[in-house]
Amino acid sequence: MNKFNAQSMAMRFFRAIGLERLAWSLRRLYCPVKGGALVLEVGSGGNPYARANVLLDAYEETKERHWVPLKADRPTVLGFVENLPFRDKSFDFVIASHVLEHSPEPKKFLAELQRVAKAGYIEVPDAFMERINPYTDHRLEITCRDNKLIIKKKTSHVVEHETVELYEHRVKSFLTRELIPRRPFAFHVRYYWNEKIDYLIVNPETDASWEVQLDEAQSRRPMLGLRSRVQACVLNIARAVLSQNRRNKKIVLRNLLRCPSCYSEFISEIHDGIKCNDCGSIYAIKNGIPSMISLIPLNKKN
Repeated sequence: MNKFNAQSMAMRFFRAIGLERLAWSLRRLYCPVKGGALVLEVGSGGNPYARANVLLDAYEETKERHWVPLKADRPTVLGFVENLPFRDKSFDFVIASHVLEHSPEPKKFLAELQRVAKAGYIEVPDAFMERINPYTDHRLEITCRDNKLIIKKKTSHVVEHETVELYEHRVKSFLTRELIPRRPFAFHVRYYWNEKIDYLIVNPETDASWEVQLDEAQSRRPMLGLRSRVQACVLNIARAVLSQNRRNKKIVLRNLLRCPSCYSEFISEIHDGIKCNDCGSIYAIKNGIPSMISLIPLNKKN
């Protein structure tokens, strides 16, 4: 059983007076942990949670987030969630918001979250929304029953073509422009866990590693309206105020990292990278961000 409040007092207040859209926006400023807790966010992208102390993403830029640049305003690492470059239980809490649904290997993904953190938060689109309004880069359908994540691996981005066609013909514009923005909590899963993630993959044998084909609209950075720009500005200011900036600057990433190749914790910093002193692997540092994915070629090693 988890022991976390799913909503802040402000979120509950705005939902009670019918301002659910505002309450939904405030969730990115909420993290139910004590001030001294060390928090990791995976798949942080261009809009990380304010309370995260360390960020991880797979890419500095990617079509999957419409080329929105990676926000690296605190200690940041490039790496894959399925093979996190962090030591066991090095974090008190891990946030995984809108990233699990992209993984072709949910078992590895969830195992790694539990390995590096004591507790955490997972947010994804609910399986119903994913079924009728599928995203081309989402590989899973996920819902929650009795505080257990129910996960179905997709064989392609569209599971039921006829249902999607019927939905797009009459309902899509209403659902995406009217209902979902007004009732976002109903169309998403928000799951807190403590010590263990309770989940079931209903079709573990299914291969969900198919190639993603993004259409032109998804490949472009969307134009934000005035309301969205104002909301983004407010969130940026709130994030700057609520983030533990002074503490984050003192974090030594080397003390949290482990080698994703041999899993050794015997790590050191060199001039142009991070070196594993056991297997000899050297990982590049790009724009000040350790890339625990790309190895420096052997002929460039020190």
